[in-house]
Amino acid sequence: MSVLVNKPAPEFTAEAALADGSFGKISLSEFKGKKYVVLFFYPFDFTFVCPTEIIAFDHRIEEFEKRGVQVLGCSIDSKFSHWAWRNTKVKDGGIGEVRYPLLADITKDIARDYDVLIDNAKALRASFLIDKNGIVQHQVVNNLSLGRNIDEMLRTIDALQFTEEHGEVCPAGWQQGKPGMKGSSEGVADYLARNARKL
Repeated sequence: MSVLVNKPAPEFTAEAALADGSFGKISLSEFKGKKYVVLFFYPFDFTFVCPTEIIAFDHRIEEFEKRGVQVLGCSIDSKFSHWAWRNTKVKDGGIGEVRYPLLADITKDIARDYDVLIDNAKALRASFLIDKNGIVQHQVVNNLSLGRNIDEMLRTIDALQFTEEHGEVCPAGWQQGKPGMKGSSEGVADYLARNARKL
């Protein structure tokens, strides 16, 4: 498994089922210099854990948008399968009209480039946070049975944006609105002296 953190995110162009219900092509490069990107992989359409994650991302889409983040879902299914799943009601096993694109990686090249393809058949539950310069800042990879925590991705975005704005680092359990600390021995010692009991 490759670690992509601190490296340029592999470029891609893919067909997608778009948020408005149409089809289109999406390239990672179109967001460079404009938006952060959360790219998440899931195994297959019409499965069981996957819709809980996809819908959870959709329920928080305004939170991602106000942080300037584009969410992109990706599996090896076709754009037609994505479209059909979007047009199936949740009560019938669908995901409904989610408000972000689902990429069709039918060649498996995107999953392969991000090193999350297993058995040459499906992607693991992997999430990548890519900054505006196209650099991977965070990645997490779960096995197939382990669903993601979408709120943790939001917290990580907040931490990245805090660091970019203030030049400070974010300690364990940092939350938006909390102080950061200086990235030095003195900064760590000072932070621990004030917060050791809260950790």
